[in-house]
Amino acid sequence: MKIDRRTGSRRSWASRLAEAAMWLAAAAFIIPVYYLFVTTFKSPAEALRRPLGLPSDWSWHNYAVALDTMQFGRALANNVTISAGAVAGIVLFAAMASYSLARRRRRYTRFVFVLFLAGMMVPYQMGILALFRLVSELGLMNTLTGVILIEIAYGLPFSIFLLKGFIESTVPLELEEAAKIDGCTVYRTFRSVTLPLLTPVLATVTILNVLGTWNDFITPLLFLQSRDKGVLLLEVFRNIGQFSVDWTSLFPMLFLSIAPLLLFYLFLQRYIIAGMTSGSLKG
Repeated sequence: MKIDRRTGSRRSWASRLAEAAMWLAAAAFIIPVYYLFVTTFKSPAEALRRPLGLPSDWSWHNYAVALDTMQFGRALANNVTISAGAVAGIVLFAAMASYSLARRRRRYTRFVFVLFLAGMMVPYQMGILALFRLVSELGLMNTLTGVILIEIAYGLPFSIFLLKGFIESTVPLELEEAAKIDGCTVYRTFRSVTLPLLTPVLATVTILNVLGTWNDFITPLLFLQSRDKGVLLLEVFRNIGQFSVDWTSLFPMLFLSIAPLLLFYLFLQRYIIAGMTSGSLKG
């Protein structure tokens, strides 16, 4: 069997070009993160003189100033409270709603699902004035509870969309029918049979909503007026000057704001891998 050397050479060059393109794409993402990290250890003069060079003195002074200026402990506690409350509500309500929408074959369930899809299509900012008035009339202005409820309402449509599709395509209906024959109620069937099989998609829903809630800036800015209720991004925003910005002071604040998310991903990684195999059927 003869091998065409020209075809092999073309494939070799194509693979090299693809590899070079991937290296360039990786550098485009890594260089800004590297620049952010090394600048946190530099003085303002050194940051201007050697923007991409390593710092001559790895000083933690900028982090100490950032922790004190942005009141990191209080802002972090508010961030964790909002994210944990919102994600718990989204996962709970989205799982129950998507299970009902997936298993009930009636006309009104399709209509309700279309309403949730409409929530994905309509931008959140279009109803901000009506939402501001509603939150004010309910007495939830400047409260973490109000922000949590807004985040739940905003995250439900896409989460229901993901969960409903996963239930219909992956969770066998025969398992639920067997549970009903054994005497399980609808709630017990959902809790004991269906919910454990949703682990992979629930991990995805959790990650997406933690990311969106943690990085949300508009909602805390509009609905949390007092500083003791502020979150990390609001503290970073408050320390940006009107006419100039001290980047060596701002970058440690940015890094401290994203550090909890990095730890969250490292902690959740093994649960994602375990969740990908927990929903398999045993023969």
